[in-house]
Amino acid sequence: MSKRDYYDILGVSKGAGADEIKKAYRSKVKELHPDRNTENPNAEAEMKEVNEAHDILKDAEKKAAYDRFGHAAFEGGMGGGGRPGGGGFHGQGDFASAFSDVFDDLFGDIMGGRRGGGGGRRAVRGSDLRYQLRISLEDAYAGLQKTIQVPTSVACDACNGNGAADGTEPTTCPTCSGMGKVRASQGFFTVEKTCPTCGGLGQIIQNPCKSCSGAGRVEKDRSLSVNIPAGVETGTRIRLAGEGEAGLRGGPAGDLYIFIEVADHALFQRDGNTLYCRVPVSMTSAAMGGDIEIPTIDGGRSRVKIPAGSQSGRQMRLRGKGMPSLRGGGAGDMLIELAVETPVNLTSKQKELLREFEKLSEENNPESTGFLKKMKSFWESMKS
Repeated sequence: MSKRDYYDILGVSKGAGADEIKKAYRSKVKELHPDRNTENPNAEAEMKEVNEAHDILKDAEKKAAYDRFGHAAFEGGMGGGGRPGGGGFHGQGDFASAFSDVFDDLFGDIMGGRRGGGGGRRAVRGSDLRYQLRISLEDAYAGLQKTIQVPTSVACDACNGNGAADGTEPTTCPTCSGMGKVRASQGFFTVEKTCPTCGGLGQIIQNPCKSCSGAGRVEKDRSLSVNIPAGVETGTRIRLAGEGEAGLRGGPAGDLYIFIEVADHALFQRDGNTLYCRVPVSMTSAAMGGDIEIPTIDGGRSRVKIPAGSQSGRQMRLRGKGMPSLRGGGAGDMLIELAVETPVNLTSKQKELLREFEKLSEENNPESTGFLKKMKSFWESMKS
């Protein structure tokens, strides 16, 4: 029986490039997986053909010879499949080998670095740290420079961070030859796992440093000066690169993330860059109008004119007296909300004056008059 054309087996044209051939091969390997071909008795034979075709066409010299002479170029024991004696696929082991090749192509550089070469010092990056910093609204307005104490891990001075006792050095792990990973077969796949001997570090320490017990780092509080920019609000995150936990065995340090929490204020409420200030005013001042003095977040004072006849909830705006923008662009506004205050604990004289005032002010309460008219109209409509 004549052999099938290699290009037809992979489903590519004769002018196909290396990338197209590799892509077609991967597709065929997945297509002919044993789990998908339990009822196909020819799956193994077809897989043998696919493997043989790929081994020839992926090699530039073999491909050129095949393009010129066809199958005759490899007769006489030079065999397709790249194995002595013309061997191809023989059972599940060949499927496993094919999938191993595919996984090597896909993940070789990710899972443990490039193959080959000796292992070196495999340092581990330190963890990132989080620090919660609570500041006042005044500090958020003006910004500040603050020194904080951060409990963290720092490089061990006794061993310079390598974890080995004085006068000794870490040695290459004999199990993984310094790669930090070992290969293991699982069913049809060959995968890499973290080396159980060295924990992925690629090195072992025979004589660990007494100060750090071989970790290369020790626990210590650090003092850091942090610049808090003006305009920060609760939830703002500040990143200090390299100020986190020290790396293991001399690895790079992680980062420190400072999360800002702005405390509530006794006078002001904040919404973004806008400040709100609720100001109580007497019933007389609201009715007759007048001036009031209010504080601003920068510690200053502003005089605000209250229009005559002001009601509770009326707002007045002071432009530029709010919080500064964190990314520039000026400051927000401050909104003053009036709260007309009803007097309490009235004396007999005050009650008498208020009753007299109420008799004289029946025409001075337009909102009450309007509500009474609507209420009367509602009752009349219910009767009808």
